[in-house]
Amino acid sequence: MKEKSLRARMEQEMRIRNYSIRTIKSYISCLSMLSKYLNLSPDKITIAQFKDYLQYCVDVKKVSVATINQTIGAYKILIEDILGRDWAEFRIKRPRREKKLPVVLSKEEVVKIFASTKNLKHLTAFSLAYSTGMRLGEVVALTPRDIDSDRMQVLVRRGKGNKSRYTILAKELLPLLRSYYQVYRPEKYLFEGQLKSHSLSERTLSTVFKQCVSKSGIKKNASFHSLRHSFATHLLEQGTNLKVIQMLLGHGSLKTTSIYLHVCKQDPSSTRSPFDDLNIKPE
Repeated sequence: MKEKSLRARMEQEMRIRNYSIRTIKSYISCLSMLSKYLNLSPDKITIAQFKDYLQYCVDVKKVSVATINQTIGAYKILIEDILGRDWAEFRIKRPRREKKLPVVLSKEEVVKIFASTKNLKHLTAFSLAYSTGMRLGEVVALTPRDIDSDRMQVLVRRGKGNKSRYTILAKELLPLLRSYYQVYRPEKYLFEGQLKSHSLSERTLSTVFKQCVSKSGIKKNASFHSLRHSFATHLLEQGTNLKVIQMLLGHGSLKTTSIYLHVCKQDPSSTRSPFDDLNIKPE
């Protein structure tokens, strides 16, 4: 953005709303790219120009629906809250998200990936992600004190939407965590990068995971996030209540969590009809 004062006002508005640092950076970046493309300050851009830019993003840059929605969201804050204009006059509708089913790994595939992971730090990070359902950014942001082995919980601080939550700590994960701690002695972050004052980068962990998937011979287009999808799906398959899974994942809506109903394996023959419990006998 050309005007520093405009950028500062945008950042202030989002901080007041308690937006996460990542969201603030993303929104500012969206407006910066908009401004650069049109060679205009964002407050000088017309409705027609903004829609032309969105069409360029869709047709030429092939950006995701999520990125388009982010751009619209950033522009709405600028128009309504910074410039004091009526958003309704812009008549900009958000595009519908394509309803893709998540890539889910079987338990056997998870074991194969872990077996192909020779680095102790990476293996511990992958195992923690699968056993807790945490997102990549949440894993790298963990500190040693977030692991509560007494209560068998993991504290996820300021997750997506700036919300904190607790998730479960697997009993069988404790020996691995303790071995990892004895070797690396993490201080500020549980998974530190080359500098102990910095966390392991998301890009590094994501790239390594992709490499391990390839080495294990799995052909699915699995990403680090697939560990989270697999955690939720496997919980559902073993009979965990959907509401509990929602809480562990930190979803704001049960509708978001319900997507796992479409990918879990359920055996209809194992389902008992409620009629069987009515104890009705013919006279």
